[in-house]
Amino acid sequence: MSTRYQVLIIGGGTAGIMTATQLLKKDKSISIAIIEPADTHYYQPAWTLVGAGAYDFKKTGRPMSSLIPSGVNWIKDYATAFNTDHHTVETKTSGNIKYDYLVVAPGLVMAPEMIEGLPEALEKGVACSNYTDPEHTWNCIKNFKGGNALFTQPVTPIKCGGAPQKIAYLAADYFKKNNLSSKSNVIFATPGSVIFGVKPIRETLMKVIGRLGMHFKPYYAPIKIDADNKIAYFKHTAPEENMCVINEDNELGETATGDEIIKIPFELLHIAPPQTAPKFIRESSLVNDAGWLDINHHSLQHNSHANIFGLGDVAALPTAKTGAAIRKQVPVVVDNIFKLMTTQKKGDLSYNGYSSCPLVTGYGKMTLAEFDYEGNFTPDPKLKRMLVFNSAKEHWRLWMLKKFGLPYLYWNKMMKGQDV
Repeated sequence: MSTRYQVLIIGGGTAGIMTATQLLKKDKSISIAIIEPADTHYYQPAWTLVGAGAYDFKKTGRPMSSLIPSGVNWIKDYATAFNTDHHTVETKTSGNIKYDYLVVAPGLVMAPEMIEGLPEALEKGVACSNYTDPEHTWNCIKNFKGGNALFTQPVTPIKCGGAPQKIAYLAADYFKKNNLSSKSNVIFATPGSVIFGVKPIRETLMKVIGRLGMHFKPYYAPIKIDADNKIAYFKHTAPEENMCVINEDNELGETATGDEIIKIPFELLHIAPPQTAPKFIRESSLVNDAGWLDINHHSLQHNSHANIFGLGDVAALPTAKTGAAIRKQVPVVVDNIFKLMTTQKKGDLSYNGYSSCPLVTGYGKMTLAEFDYEGNFTPDPKLKRMLVFNSAKEHWRLWMLKKFGLPYLYWNKMMKGQDV
């Protein structure tokens, strides 16, 4: 096995494989390797539907060997450290791998230990999460008999920031269809100030919350899960002048204690665990103060190392961590690396922060949030070909896109380096 490559990629996820396939389309002779320990590659956007009983989990995974393109060397190992002075990446068992250009795309990792009691709650099955076990989420939803169904997310950045609320809408819709609404309180608690940052989408989602009779709790940051007593503790983070008044013995059984701590009992708890960059990234010199890969927001080139690029969930970019964002990031990285290899100058492409979030609002309903760094709503004009003329509104055709169209495009186009 070679120990030196023109382009070395860390991560066999969406970003890593797309980068490799698109580079090979530029020039098949480029020597490329991917460091990736996993045997299976998952299409995680479908896990929301798995958690609602609307998609088969088995269909979300494929062998990694079937996706890494011919001509790319798969180093089935863990990256453990960087030596940027010598342009090498250390691995767990394969030694040091040298590179001319490095693409850092290992994704992120779950860090449930950042919330007291959450690891135990997940281990016992008291809490469920589409991020870790969507099949368990579906078991929790379909076996729910009533009471508080609590959905929440952490203060850390997370992949697909809309996912924690999507499953809340689907659960509320499921309870409604199964005559459980009168016995249930569906609560969505978030550390954020609004349900969604893009105004046209926010307006639609607030109507969905009203239609489904949900309880929306902004400024609620989860800090502790008591699995034995099924109580979630939150820190209320609103500015002092906006502090809400919590009436004890209310419909939700919600109570407030000192230091702005709120307790909510639950019968069902779905939570997105806190998430961080992988340890070997956090402990390297390549990160910003918050522990994410420190890259230029537009060129995706590292701010201190000209031959290192980063993209995907690990990147310190002020936009949503989604596969849709990666779809727009990869061509920028590929253009820059290829131009540097051939002309010693960076490419002309620039990433504008595009990301999108397919927000499922019920069975057979979805709205599609597409936006840039400025939070502008930027719907794809091609949606009109699907007879979707306003993707900020709920539409059954968008549900069909989510369930059938996007998985097809992912496996058959994106993963093969084609422009989508």
